[in-house]
Amino acid sequence: MQVSVENTSALERRMTIAVPAERVETEVNKRLQQTARRAKVPGFRPGKVPMSVIRQRYEDAARQEAFGDLVQASFYEAVVEQKLNPAGAPAVEPKSFEKGKGLEYVAIFEVFPEFAVAGFDSIAVERLSAEVADADLDNMLEILRKQNIRFEQADRAAQNEDQLNIDFVGKIDGEAFAGGSATGTQLVLGSGRMIPGFEEGLVGAKAGEERVLTLTFPEDYQNLDLAGKAAEFTVTVNSVSEPKLPELTEEFFAQFGIKEAGLEGFRTEVRKNMEREMKQAIKTKVKNQVMDGLLAANPIEVPKALLSNEVDRLRVQAVQQFGGNIKPDQLPVELFEEQAKRRVVLGLIVAEVVKQNELKPDEARVRELIQEMASAYQEPEQVVAWYYKNDQQLNEVRSVVLEEQVVDTVLQKATVTDKSVSYEEAVKPAEAPQAD
Repeated sequence: MQVSVENTSALERRMTIAVPAERVETEVNKRLQQTARRAKVPGFRPGKVPMSVIRQRYEDAARQEAFGDLVQASFYEAVVEQKLNPAGAPAVEPKSFEKGKGLEYVAIFEVFPEFAVAGFDSIAVERLSAEVADADLDNMLEILRKQNIRFEQADRAAQNEDQLNIDFVGKIDGEAFAGGSATGTQLVLGSGRMIPGFEEGLVGAKAGEERVLTLTFPEDYQNLDLAGKAAEFTVTVNSVSEPKLPELTEEFFAQFGIKEAGLEGFRTEVRKNMEREMKQAIKTKVKNQVMDGLLAANPIEVPKALLSNEVDRLRVQAVQQFGGNIKPDQLPVELFEEQAKRRVVLGLIVAEVVKQNELKPDEARVRELIQEMASAYQEPEQVVAWYYKNDQQLNEVRSVVLEEQVVDTVLQKATVTDKSVSYEEAVKPAEAPQAD
């Protein structure tokens, strides 16, 4: 087999492969012999059809089948021989495939970039530390109470944060419009669910009262048919209910799976969850800084095939997350290009750090992470056992741990500044990383 390789760009290779005629004919004859054993030809018993008849009827099909298999096998042999690492399937251009002349074709493909990760000492990381103070815990308890608020009917005028049960009919130029009417709708005043002026216009209303609201849809309203138009809403208030915060009782604690532990036990569990959330938030911020630093210090060109595959993955994820009738390939590529490039580049860099430093998942850290995740459940032992019985889930945890070990490896040489902050600042979401 003859192989020649041309570098057409930094990552693209144009490889010409010539397979000897003897090998081609051997593969074609092998398929014809297989066909002869099972072919049903009128006038002949199965397995007794002359090879000349088999060749006349089936040689073209056997040759095409052999072409596909020979291309696949010879391409693999060629990239191994040339020590190439393809980043995707090749585009194949046949040059010659005539009987008795062998097979010659051109395979065009991209290879993974070859590089060594460097610049760890140029990376600056700010590592936060914080504690959950009693005031932070008290604030979280109030948040939990507000998340579980209930409403009780009130015999008074409506105020902000009250829940109203309303019927309404909306009209534009005296005509009702689609989606502009409803009955028995629950609306919390101040929630911002309705267009500007709607909720404000119901403050002070009482049960049984009817109000007419003259409003204008915002210019940027999602329904372009209504954007910027004036409308009149006739609203009937059926009932007014005021918010009631739940008391910190055993019944309230039980909603969170905490029974017979009392207020102190509940506070202890909430504090543990807050500390767990804070630890993860700090870890994520450190990781983002490390990854940004690796990107800045290691600019590399990436194969178009990998970018295209990652864009397709992001499109599918977007459709799964937001639903609707749209198909992934209907989403514009431009929406995902920057994110896809960042993920592909980081994937290559992280893989190279693992290779250069001969890193393997630390199984003790794997178990520690699984136990930490399991501690949020009522029966953590069962969760731990479940992970170790599911290879796919276990390998996902191993990947997370391996990435943490990459971060630790970088931090050993990076410039790290420790900073004490409040709990609120520690858990505040980090700014979205900038794509290169």
